[in-house]
Amino acid sequence: MKWFLLTAFILSALEIGLFIWIGGIIGTWWVVLLIILTGAIGFYLAKQQGIEIWNQAQLSIQRGEAPTRYIINGICVLIGAVLLITPGFITDAVGFLLVIPLTRRIFSKKIEAIIKHFIKKRTIIYRRW
Repeated sequence: MKWFLLTAFILSALEIGLFIWIGGIIGTWWVVLLIILTGAIGFYLAKQQGIEIWNQAQLSIQRGEAPTRYIINGICVLIGAVLLITPGFITDAVGFLLVIPLTRRIFSKKIEAIIKHFIKKRTIIYRRW
């Protein structure tokens, strides 16, 4: 918990510093416009990708396959959408990386490895019904 709070504090300070720096270069209203624009584009992309992942997961279930990959991709898109809605250029950059399919693969493989690690440590208990 303390690492989360420390990370949130440092990230907020970096975002504010970046707002001020970029605002000094391009102007305050352009920064506000960029924040609104990246949020709107990010929301649209996250919605589009979320629907696509949902449909792929349903097809996977209909074929009798476990939709593990699609669940992890859905988690990535959800986290990316939250970051894109949060005002800031750093959070937007990471959010876009999580929402765009090509770059999402890197994150989804890492998340899958983390989940497998927790399962091996028995922090997460996985049972088949």
